[in-house]
Amino acid sequence: MLAPESAKRILVLGIGNILWADEAFGVRVVEEFHRRYTVPDNVMILDGGTQGLYLVSFLEEADYLIVFDAIDYGLQPGHLKLLRDDEVPRFTAAKKMSLHQTGFQEVLSAADLLGRCPRELALIGCQPMDLEDWGGPLTDPVRAQIAPAIELACELLVQWGAPARLRTTWLSASERLLANDIDHANYEMRARPI
Repeated sequence: MLAPESAKRILVLGIGNILWADEAFGVRVVEEFHRRYTVPDNVMILDGGTQGLYLVSFLEEADYLIVFDAIDYGLQPGHLKLLRDDEVPRFTAAKKMSLHQTGFQEVLSAADLLGRCPRELALIGCQPMDLEDWGGPLTDPVRAQIAPAIELACELLVQWGAPARLRTTWLSASERLLANDIDHANYEMRARPI
């Protein structure tokens, strides 16, 4: 039985490293989601970056979790894939699928060991094209999956009784999820690092 609507705690989390091209996918999706939508008070939107085990406390507080990430599934670049609950790998000695993956798998395992893993988990992953272009932007096939990834998350939020609503006004600079000109638009307008 589901918890009462007011008791459900939902975390929408983007993970990745904005300095490594398609590795930024998860962060850029959660940033755009925040820019486009408002969510009920029981939903937290978080840029988890490359925080690894520091994210355990956020998972402990969540009943439901959506994670956006760049995942190497071995598919065509830009392929979007949704994994649910037990389909999402916990700690494994298998090949790393992204630069921070082991850290996030450890987060899931730690939350599991503490008995505080979210009741429902959804991983929205995108097959990267380039994870080695330091300072580079998202590649076109990966950038094209930002809106579809957001749509998937919105469908999940509806299923979980916490629908997102399109914003009627633009966010001011102080309300952006990422500040200091590292948001997607400002970051890609800058000259590339040498």
